[in-house]
Amino acid sequence: MSGFRCGTVALVGRPNTGKSSLLNRLLGEKLAIVSSKAQTTRHAVRGVISGPAFQMIVLDLPGYQLRHGGTLNRALNRRAWEGARQCDVAALVLEAKRFGAADREALAGVPAALPTVAVVNKIDLLADPAELLPFLERLQRARDFAAVVPVSARTGRNAPELARVLRGLLPEAPAAYPAEQLTDRDERFLAAELLREKLFRFLGEDLPYRCDVTLESFREERRGARVALRRIEAAIWVERDSQKAIVVGARGEVLKRIASAARRDMEQLFGGKVYLGAWVKVKRDWTRDRRLLRQLGYA
Repeated sequence: MSGFRCGTVALVGRPNTGKSSLLNRLLGEKLAIVSSKAQTTRHAVRGVISGPAFQMIVLDLPGYQLRHGGTLNRALNRRAWEGARQCDVAALVLEAKRFGAADREALAGVPAALPTVAVVNKIDLLADPAELLPFLERLQRARDFAAVVPVSARTGRNAPELARVLRGLLPEAPAAYPAEQLTDRDERFLAAELLREKLFRFLGEDLPYRCDVTLESFREERRGARVALRRIEAAIWVERDSQKAIVVGARGEVLKRIASAARRDMEQLFGGKVYLGAWVKVKRDWTRDRRLLRQLGYA
C-alpha cells in the first residue's frame, strides 16, 4: 500500500520511568501491567495501534538495570538490549529532570543510527514547567535525538503529539497484523501478568520480586460459539516457606484478595466470566533455576 507506514517502536529505559503506563496510554487500553515499584515489567509486550495509513507496534521492554547479578536479572537485561536493536524506532523513556547512569546505559544499548526519540515522562509532577527547560537542553547534547517530547503517561498530556512524532518515523511497509488485533500475546500470557500485577499491589516492597506466576491450565467453556467461562488454574512461585505464608495470609485472606482483584481485571479485559484458582508453590532460589525460568518464559 503506497504511503502506508508500519514498524516497531521500542520503549527503552531504566526501571520505573513509566514505559508500561506509556504503552497503555498510547494504546488506549490496559495491556501492560503497572505498579509504583521498579522493574515490574519482565516480559516484552507488543501493543498494536492501527490507523487508516499506519500501524505502529509499540514494544514495552524490561527496564535496563545496572545490577547485573543473578540469572533472572541477566535475562531481563538481555531482553532489553535485544529489543532495542530489533526495532525501527527507539523511544528512550526518562523521568523529568533525571538522566543518570542507568539512563545513559540504556541509551548506549540503542544503535547510534537508529531514529531515537527522547520521551521525558512524569511532567505532571513538576511544580513549575519552566524548570524542565535546562534539563531538555542538557538532554539534547547526549545524542542527536530525532525529537524530544515531554509527556505525562498518567494524565495523557502530550501523548497525541508523541504518537504523531513516532508515526512519522515509521518506515513505509504493509501492516504486520490485522487492524483489529491489539497485541501479539495470547490470553494465557495476559492472565498470568494480571495476577502477577496484583502481587505487586498487595504485597510489600521486596516480596513481589521473589514471586512469579505460571498457568497450570486455561480452559474455555462454551455455549455455542460464545465463551461462557474461562477456567484458569495458576501457580504463584516463591522461594521460601516464610514467603508462602505471607502471600497466603491469615486464613488465606491475602491470597483471596489477590486472586479476586486479578479475576475482576481478567473479566474486564476478556469480556466474560472467569474462574480463577490460585495456589502458592515453593521453589528454592527459583530466580537461579534455569529450567523454571524457561517455563516462565525468560530463557
